[in-house]
Amino acid sequence: MSERKSQSDGKKEEESFKVTYIFPNGDTYEGECYRTSEGVVVRRGVGTQKTACGITYSGQWSEDKMNGAGALIHPSGAKYEGQFMDNMYHGKGTYYFPDGTKYIGIFNENRLEGEGEFTDADGLEWTGVFHNRAAPGLKLKLNM
Repeated sequence: MSERKSQSDGKKEEESFKVTYIFPNGDTYEGECYRTSEGVVVRRGVGTQKTACGITYSGQWSEDKMNGAGALIHPSGAKYEGQFMDNMYHGKGTYYFPDGTKYIGIFNENRLEGEGEFTDADGLEWTGVFHNRAAPGLKLKLNM
């Protein structure tokens, strides 16, 4: 492993390297990692993890967790594209439900939270403020 000094603060910064790893449970990871000062290899940078049960995440990693922009695809057809924080949907994103409906808006620790837009199975777009599973006062968005 090579180390380099950061020009801004004089601290040593670890070099990233690429790996392909198969976990004991059958999951796979292909992407960037680094070795901590304790010698532990953790995911950081860009990479793709595929679980044995068919879930795929492609995107940014930090401190061995999904952090930053990415996409998580489930075998059911559900898909999330957007921001992650500590392995959770957090920030702006789009969630595509298996039935063809979708939500575009803000997420807070995996919950719909704040201004958003929901497209129902008939293609009608609804806007409003979402709070987990509730969205009182949704308004139909008219496309004229």
